[in-house]
Amino acid sequence: MGRLDGKVAVITGATSGIGLRTAEIFVAEGAKIVIAGRRAPEGEALAKQLGATCIFRQTDVTVEAQMKALIALSVEKFGRIDCLFNNAGGPAQTGGIEGLEVERFDAAMATLIRSVMLGMKHAAPYMRKQGSGSIINNGSIAGTLAGYSSSMVYSAAKAAVIHLTRCVAMELGESNVRVNSISPGAIATGIFGKALGLSVEAAEKTPAVMREVYKSAQPIPRAGLPDDIAHAAVFLASDESSFVNGHDLVVDGAMIGGRNWSQQQQGYVMLKKAFDQGAG
Repeated sequence: MGRLDGKVAVITGATSGIGLRTAEIFVAEGAKIVIAGRRAPEGEALAKQLGATCIFRQTDVTVEAQMKALIALSVEKFGRIDCLFNNAGGPAQTGGIEGLEVERFDAAMATLIRSVMLGMKHAAPYMRKQGSGSIINNGSIAGTLAGYSSSMVYSAAKAAVIHLTRCVAMELGESNVRVNSISPGAIATGIFGKALGLSVEAAEKTPAVMREVYKSAQPIPRAGLPDDIAHAAVFLASDESSFVNGHDLVVDGAMIGGRNWSQQQQGYVMLKKAFDQGAG
């Protein structure tokens, strides 16, 4: 505990999943936080739970004026902003390229990449003036390799997040402001249910199912948890990572590391059987 003592952080998308758990762990590590989300009842309940070190601000992260006000609130209430976790996101349209709807494409891009740009744009002046700061953007392994999301739109947006992170890191690093991304693998949250068309309430009940579905999707024999991403964010927000900049921290249990060992070995066994049958 205490790894974020004295730090002030803004966390978007904090009313569920990764954002909610990050808020809880940041406070436990000593940070003061401003949390944002679209659902006021959930956000206000979390702020009440976390106490005086947490303030909730209902925010649509796609609207510049609201994002500017969110960042300013951190400085107004706590005097500074040491960390911004651009975590807010959501599912995007699934299906092939020919069926994509322009309006849904634009809406997803606004949520997944415009919001990240807006957060960085409005946090940068404060962090430059301080001469310090850490911006963390939520990417995805789907932004690195095709086929790791049900939506090609989501994958494209996350690829943009990862590269925009690098670009801004090269600029703000000169002011001692670090910009990094975290790319989760299969994390048991409600986003998968939302992508498949479930209501928000129904989707939030699906993580237990996801834990079972994804326990063998990567070498580590369990699904990823919101805690895994939250602890990675603590590292990037803390002074422990003061020389880490422009980096995409992949937290996926090695899902995109290559073929799982057991699958590879099974493949060799099948191949040998085929050779033996051919020789017979």
